[in-house]
Amino acid sequence: MSATTIRPATVCDIERIREIEVDAGEMFRAIGLDAVADDPPPARDILSAHIDDRTAWVAEVDGRVVGYAISSIVDVEGHLDQVSLERGAAGQGIGARLISEVIRWSQESGCTSLTLTTFRDVAWNAPYYARLGFSVLADNECGPQLLELRAMERQGGIEVRPRVAMRLQLS
Repeated sequence: MSATTIRPATVCDIERIREIEVDAGEMFRAIGLDAVADDPPPARDILSAHIDDRTAWVAEVDGRVVGYAISSIVDVEGHLDQVSLERGAAGQGIGARLISEVIRWSQESGCTSLTLTTFRDVAWNAPYYARLGFSVLADNECGPQLLELRAMERQGGIEVRPRVAMRLQLS
């Protein structure tokens, strides 16, 4: 059995994270979301800022980085900015382990919930997060910063299919 480790990301991981994002994007191409697949990976300076803020983690399997997650605080809630795995690592519980790390960080940061935005009808998006306990939010349940993120997604062209905001209440 392969050993999976979740650890804080370092600047040495930036290029690998960008490669993973490009590879993960190909899953969207397979369902006709070419615009999402063609979206560039996170910029190096954005990833570097997350690393400096200790809001970036990677998953390693037998020493090879196969996934990552980045987070932030939005409306005094933890926010999962992104979680991605290379295609060969999907379906092994690695994404859930990365999300668990973001949950831990959110709780340690004093947050009582974790939010995210995602595609409503893509199997490994909203339906997956619902299985992890996240609930879809109506606009009136979103704080101003989360609403602003949703507006930026629309303006940036990412909403090529319906997207939703979701929240997980943390205990």
